Amino acid sequence: MALLRMAVAAVVLLDLAIRSTDLEAHYTNLGVLPLYVLFERAWNPYEFSVHTSSGLWQVQALLFLTAAGCAVGLLLGWRTRLMTVLSWMLLVSVQNRNPMIVQGGDDLLRMLLFWGIFLPWGRVWAKDAQDQPPPARYEYFSAATVAYVVQLALVYVCTAALKSGPEWRTEGTALYYALSLDQLLMPGGRLLYPHYELLRALTHLTFYMELLLPVLLFIPVATPVWRLVFVAAIFGFHTIISLTLFVGLFFLINFASVLGLLPASALSWLERRLGPPLRRAWGYRPRLPTWQWPWQLRVQADWHPAARAHRHFRLLPALRDTVLYVLLAYTIWWNLDGIARPDYALREPLRWFGYLFRTDQHWGMFAPTVFKDDGWYILEGRTRDGRLLDLYRGGRPVTYRKPYSIMALHKNDRWRKYSENYLFVSNSWMRPYYCNYLLRLWQENPRNPRLKQLEVVYMKEVSLPRYRTEPVKREVLCGCAP
Repeated sequence: MALLRMAVAAVVLLDLAIRSTDLEAHYTNLGVLPLYVLFERAWNPYEFSVHTSSGLWQVQALLFLTAAGCAVGLLLGWRTRLMTVLSWMLLVSVQNRNPMIVQGGDDLLRMLLFWGIFLPWGRVWAKDAQDQPPPARYEYFSAATVAYVVQLALVYVCTAALKSGPEWRTEGTALYYALSLDQLLMPGGRLLYPHYELLRALTHLTFYMELLLPVLLFIPVATPVWRLVFVAAIFGFHTIISLTLFVGLFFLINFASVLGLLPASALSWLERRLGPPLRRAWGYRPRLPTWQWPWQLRVQADWHPAARAHRHFRLLPALRDTVLYVLLAYTIWWNLDGIARPDYALREPLRWFGYLFRTDQHWGMFAPTVFKDDGWYILEGRTRDGRLLDLYRGGRPVTYRKPYSIMALHKNDRWRKYSENYLFVSNSWMRPYYCNYLLRLWQENPRNPRLKQLEVVYMKEVSLPRYRTEPVKREVLCGCAP
């Protein structure tokens, strides 16, 4: 649990660092989604966000620094529960500020912090445990540990269940089409892409792995061994994904998510190697038993005064566990909505809790099928003397030839996700704000030639079976002028 806490905190810090590079673009009124547009087009009235309190970059910077401070506190295990709550609130807030750049990994990171509020992940390897003797026992069982394990299972079972297209179930062409998306293709994917039959076999392997691997989490015999197999499989699975497809922080979030499952034997091995730095950092050496159930960690109630809040928190464990089981049932119901029969759908009047506390989640990665529409952007700026410059490539002359690496054109995965949402007809309202934002940035630089017009052009290329594509079509998505 301590490793889980530290890994989640580290991912939150990395996420904040990446987001901060687009502070103005994604979170202020001068960017692609001003506050009045957010509230008019993409806001859920049940949601909350302190990041919507101002459209100034200075306020956003202060909120980002606050979130980073809370994440550092969580990493060190200082006032762990408070830092967990604050980190969760600020993460929900920043995600709600710009939903057009949110991806599946954000849901998992959010849920890890949510269930972490109720986990004792600050009991060891934490400042809160400094100068305290190790717990008498490490076995711990509660609704929170059940919720954590079930949440991990839901991620993979639901994404497999949602993959209902023939590309996944019968044809086995899903990975072929996924690697045909040049905006996602990584160098490892280029090596796999020419092997059509291998991709078919890997497609079926991926589907059944996602569907059946979570069974390992619930085997009651030799549980630590099966959990270790699950962790190793997840690390291998997401390592391959990260080498073949551009998925941002998704693979790191999944790495962090399974660390709470590591058996005590693995932690004993780690502690023997990290013991000296841990003692220097926290003044405490956690002596782990050689064997235990991975989701068990019993914590004594006679804690150091710094952890007094936790003792009071456990005064009504039965009531707490009851509430958590209800929340878990609600989460399962939300996940099954859309998979099960419509008679069992989660009706709108019951959805307010999921929206408010952001326990809403959807694991439709490449589901029900894989997009076949691919392409690349050209930001076609026409100068006053008639030249055509591509702002997407630093103002070079426009060329309609396909770039070698379309993925490399995206600054980060947030912009890639934004460009994906930008294409949908239902999101056409996004287009003028993006166009005007780009035009303003260009015109503010006195070294750039003045533009008469800017057009956002998409070169659409539809993938067909067996390495064929439809002819590339030039589509003008939006235009703007000074």
